[in-house]
Amino acid sequence: MPFSRRSRNNLETCHPDLQQVFNEVDRLGYECTVIEGHRPKEWQDKYFWEGKSRVRWPDSKHNALPSEAADVGPYVKGKLSWDVRHCIFFAGVVLAVAAVMGIAIRWGGNWDMDDEVMTDQDFQDLVHYEISKS
Repeated sequence: MPFSRRSRNNLETCHPDLQQVFNEVDRLGYECTVIEGHRPKEWQDKYFWEGKSRVRWPDSKHNALPSEAADVGPYVKGKLSWDVRHCIFFAGVVLAVAAVMGIAIRWGGNWDMDDEVMTDQDFQDLVHYEISKS
């Protein structure tokens, strides 16, 4: 299923490298939705106060324009899944696609990028993907 108009609009606020990665994931047939790309100040600060983000405006990669981060979730059986197993599987797809394309991506389930998924960190954001400099 191709991206919805909302997903396409959210993806268009993102860095061209993120657009390339998620367009390829979509082209390969992995159903997903782009929940958010660029995030304005009021949303960033709201997410910070709700504990959904660890940083305030303008310190999130979502705050850049184009956004250096995207929240993208997998679809399972036609709907967005927040199930940890689905998110981890989908992250493997995204990270593999990015690696093949030569684009460094950091995922919110492995912030320190040590391949020790989720067990060595206290903040999980399993739908978060961002451009990485390393």
